[in-house]
Amino acid sequence: MRFYSSLAEVPADFGPSAVTIGKFDGVHAGHRSVIARLRQEAAPAGLVSTVLTFDRHPLALLRPDKCPESLTSNDQKRAILQTTGVDAVVMIEFTESFSLKTPEDFVLDVLVNSLHARVVFVGPDFRFGHRGLGTVELLERLGRSHGFEVRMIEAVRPYGDQVISSTWIRGLLAEGRVGEAAALLERRPTVRGIVVPGERRGRELGYPTANLSRSVEGFVPADGVYAAYATVDGRIMPAAVSIGNNPTFVGVPDKQIEAHLLDEDLDLYGKTVEIAFVEYIRGMEKFASVDDLVEQMTADEARVRELLEMPVRSTPIGPRA
Repeated sequence: MRFYSSLAEVPADFGPSAVTIGKFDGVHAGHRSVIARLRQEAAPAGLVSTVLTFDRHPLALLRPDKCPESLTSNDQKRAILQTTGVDAVVMIEFTESFSLKTPEDFVLDVLVNSLHARVVFVGPDFRFGHRGLGTVELLERLGRSHGFEVRMIEAVRPYGDQVISSTWIRGLLAEGRVGEAAALLERRPTVRGIVVPGERRGRELGYPTANLSRSVEGFVPADGVYAAYATVDGRIMPAAVSIGNNPTFVGVPDKQIEAHLLDEDLDLYGKTVEIAFVEYIRGMEKFASVDDLVEQMTADEARVRELLEMPVRSTPIGPRA
């Protein structure tokens, strides 16, 4: 896959191309369906299948107070798009000057002069150009003038009338429903961050954890305990993951992500860890004593092992001297 982080990087001889346009936040099943059709129709025609996307949600610039939290960082989105088999991805920086482009200028500057588009795939509600004044009908008229076809793609509705959307997936993750979100994403929801030093409470209790920095990539699910997989340096390991402020102790920040790698005790400080969530186990609780907490952690680990089809823990659990 060829990746261009701006229109200026696109070579003059790029294309001719078949293009689809969108935010592609999460690269969910609906997006994958669009890309699959894009590739299916581009290849026989000798066109470069191209995803045109943006480095941020337009509302991040235009209405920050209304901008939803992203499901994926730009690096995550790029990596996921690479798995779709698309030929090229162009990620435009959504600046103020870009937001002021008229629909006509958008078509001429981006689709015609830069991407040499021959086919453009859009949904029925597609809008483009300054203030979203460009409609599908206008795009079709401009296409006839500039030599490209516009093809409509219907939204994906796997469970009736509800369209797969990033908004739907955010709502599921905000409720901890990571398994349902995974079905819509066609992959496990993930976050990624650098491991930083913690208070070492987990190690003292027999459950050493990798504490992720506050600046994680990806949408952090609801507070609670999860069965998950942790990937470090390409190695995938089962994990019990806690998200929240751990109310049994004082001073734990909100949305702290801690991963206990099952049957592993590694020095991960400074390393990047990706957490892929499998299933929600329980919510955050405040326990009356450390012994009560350890008892619950033992039950949590047993449930994680069951969900991930792992053998039971062979070593005793309890506070370390």
